[in-house]
Amino acid sequence: MLNDKCKRCRRLGEKLFLKGEKCFTPKCPLTRKSYPPGIFGRARGKHPKRGMSEYGVQMRERQKIKFSYGLRGRQFANYLKEAAPLIELLESRLDNVVFRLGFSDSRSGARQIVSHGHILVNNKKVNIPSYRVKIGAKILIRPQSTKKAVFRDLDIKLKKYNPPSWIKLDKTKKEGEIIGRPTL
Repeated sequence: MLNDKCKRCRRLGEKLFLKGEKCFTPKCPLTRKSYPPGIFGRARGKHPKRGMSEYGVQMRERQKIKFSYGLRGRQFANYLKEAAPLIELLESRLDNVVFRLGFSDSRSGARQIVSHGHILVNNKKVNIPSYRVKIGAKILIRPQSTKKAVFRDLDIKLKKYNPPSWIKLDKTKKEGEIIGRPTL
C-alpha cells in the first residue's frame, strides 16, 4: 500500500517521521486527517469509547518503536531478549547510523541505501541493514555510488545537518565515525 506508513502514524496518533521530508510539510496525512484511519476512524476520533488499558498503552509504545526502526516481530523479540540497553542496540544498527549521519531522510530510505550496497564500513561493503556498528567504525558512501540520484543533493542537506554527539561526521568527505555509545 502506498500510504501504509502514513496509516501507522495516524493509527498511533503521532508523527513517527516514516516518510522523511513529507512529514515536515503540510501535506502530511496526519496533519490533514488527525483521526485514525478506517471506516470508523472519524467517529472514534471524536468520541473515543473509553480510555486505553495499561496493556494497550504498552502495546502502542512497542508498536512505535517497531515502526520507527522498521522491525518485524521476531527481530524485535530478539532485541528484547538481549535487552541490555535496547535503545543502544537499535541505535547501533547500520541503517539507523546511516540515517543519523544524514545520508537519508528516513530510516526506511537508509535501509534501502544499505541493502543496495552503497555503504562501506571500515572500507568493506556491507549490505545488511541490521549490521551492528561498533565504536571506532568508519562509515562512508561507496565512491562509485556518490553519483547516484539518492545522493545528488546530499551536500546541501549536510550543511544544515548536525549529527548526534556519539557520531563524528566529516561533511566534505561524506564519512562518519562512531566515537561513543549511542544515546537518545
